[in-house]
Amino acid sequence: MFGRNKENPAAKAANKTLFDKDGNPKPAILRGIERALDIQRPLIIANIDRLRGRNPEASPAELTLLLERDYLRATTVAGAAVGATAALPAVGTLAALGLSGAATVGFLEATALYAESVAELHGVRTDDPERSRAMVMAILMGEEGTALVRSILGSSAGQGAPQYWGQLVDKSAPASLVKTLTGSIQKRFLKKFLAKQGGFMLGRALPFGVGAVIGGTGNHLMGKAVIRTTREAFGPLPRTIPGELAEVLQLPDPDSRKKRA
Repeated sequence: MFGRNKENPAAKAANKTLFDKDGNPKPAILRGIERALDIQRPLIIANIDRLRGRNPEASPAELTLLLERDYLRATTVAGAAVGATAALPAVGTLAALGLSGAATVGFLEATALYAESVAELHGVRTDDPERSRAMVMAILMGEEGTALVRSILGSSAGQGAPQYWGQLVDKSAPASLVKTLTGSIQKRFLKKFLAKQGGFMLGRALPFGVGAVIGGTGNHLMGKAVIRTTREAFGPLPRTIPGELAEVLQLPDPDSRKKRA
């Protein structure tokens, strides 16, 4: 693990960027992650509306494919771009690590925008920040996140529980259970995600163009995993835009959309 390699100054710097001396995530990192995951619903609606404006006849399934394409392209290019900065003579290792940390926040923001846009196309509203954060963290955690959602929220749905766990995070789940889920999933998410990001931060900071390859490849692989888990979370898409979302998207006045969202 990078944090335990005391002989590697760059690895030590990467670890210090994320964790305090007790091994806990730094407050600034926690705030950055929370802000990155807290995408407001009007931005989600605008994201879907942007795609529909270019593809007015597209079905939810076709719109989702476009969301996947844009998400994977954006995160891969961003990872490679940050990695490429390490090859510049004027950029030192610590500066490259700082840029790499910013890229981590950017990856989270892109993931939240993508995952919540897909949720809306499935009829799952994203106006509750706590539910949305829990959903995005679960998606980023993959199988472990899926298991947590099912174990905590599945029992409350009873015999009418939806087949796909993404629907469990909707408003039908009791707020008390959602709070329990958020607390449990956040602790595990921070440990797992930040430990992985420590390695990617160090990789993206490598010189001679190596960081660009690692940054682009790492983000691409993580993005593919996010897409796969999101598909599994929500299942098949409806044939038409869900009623409430379709109504909001049809509002011509941006201010009206913001009020409805």
